[in-house]
Amino acid sequence: MPVRLTDEENAMLAGAMGRPRQWAIQQQVSVAGFFDAPDLVPIAHVHMMADTESLGVAGVEFLEGFAREPEATRRMRVPTVTDPRGTDFKAYQRLRQTETMATLERRAIDAFRAMGVMMTDTCINYQIVLPPVLGEHLAFGDTGSVIYANSVCGARTNYEGGPAALAAGLSGRTPRYGYHLDRNRLGTLRFVVADQPRGWTDWGVLGGIVGRATNSYWKVPVIEGVATHPTSDELKHFGAALASYGSVALFHMIGVTPEAPDAKSVFAGPLPAPTVIDRRGFDAFYQSFRLSGDRLDVVVFAAPQLSLMETQRLAGLLQGQRVKAGTTLIACTAPEVKAAADRMGFTAAIEGAGGLFLEGVCFYQMYAREIGEAQGWKRLMSNSAKLVNIISGYGFEPVLADMETCVASALAGRMVR
Repeated sequence: MPVRLTDEENAMLAGAMGRPRQWAIQQQVSVAGFFDAPDLVPIAHVHMMADTESLGVAGVEFLEGFAREPEATRRMRVPTVTDPRGTDFKAYQRLRQTETMATLERRAIDAFRAMGVMMTDTCINYQIVLPPVLGEHLAFGDTGSVIYANSVCGARTNYEGGPAALAAGLSGRTPRYGYHLDRNRLGTLRFVVADQPRGWTDWGVLGGIVGRATNSYWKVPVIEGVATHPTSDELKHFGAALASYGSVALFHMIGVTPEAPDAKSVFAGPLPAPTVIDRRGFDAFYQSFRLSGDRLDVVVFAAPQLSLMETQRLAGLLQGQRVKAGTTLIACTAPEVKAAADRMGFTAAIEGAGGLFLEGVCFYQMYAREIGEAQGWKRLMSNSAKLVNIISGYGFEPVLADMETCVASALAGRMVR
């Protein structure tokens, strides 16, 4: 079935609104055809992943080509914000990133700005930039932001890769398929939490457990048994890990998320048999990231970036302390959070302890392999269940622990059990 286009969309497709918008609609018509989308749906805003490690030289040159087009044809039609970048220009030399990396980053930023993209440089845009609202259609790219927008906010988006998000920003719409449709937002799997998570890392572990069991973009897990109302940061860690381990884009949490007042509301038929998650499951998950020996090279707080509340706790744990020589502590946050942390004294506490407090980046998106090899780092500890799932692919040996244990280990210069 051909995709239905409006008169305006047909004008874009014919090139009447310039080459960038013509490319955007061509790309979206192709995607719509693949997924049998009937039409394109107008969107409120875009969150775009486009770090230079992924873009490469060819991707940056592609953006620069659009940036040279007439201004009226190249500007984003809806608010468009960026995911973390690949370089913190105040710290890249200390991390031994190369001038080639920094130059490519500057070129990408210049191209984005010429196209009207707002350089928010964050994966927690839903916490600090423009939180989505119930029923709103979006085009988000980062897995953590997609699952939070879909689940916690009740908005509607698929995982949009960099080119798809760019096309959405240029056209102001996205193909109507997947999680834009009511029928795909119903629950398919049921999980019951028998033992409550005890902090941010436990919430990430719960997400990892559910993700491993779900293991499909097209399945929607439903979580029951949560006894207290989770905070934004707890849901952030849960969703980011669930997306990382299971490629999941939407979950429902009974009595917590807006589309799930009760179990019957999110299942089309009889309730499926539940999978029960108890403390043994949590312990087994932690054990899968326990390594022998006490060597420790780097402690990282990232993926997702730290909120202001997480930053406050980290600063409190480091206040008046000193990271052990030979061990590096890195924390990553959004520019808006960094500015607030500067003002409130949190930055001074983290950096006064010898930590690196990076702005607008996330560790695994900033040439982590090259940084690790240049620094001689192998053993990495983090409180992020998402990060430890990803980072072994960059040559690291990951260990998962809560923030307090991670900080104690950084101060001791070895893994504290």
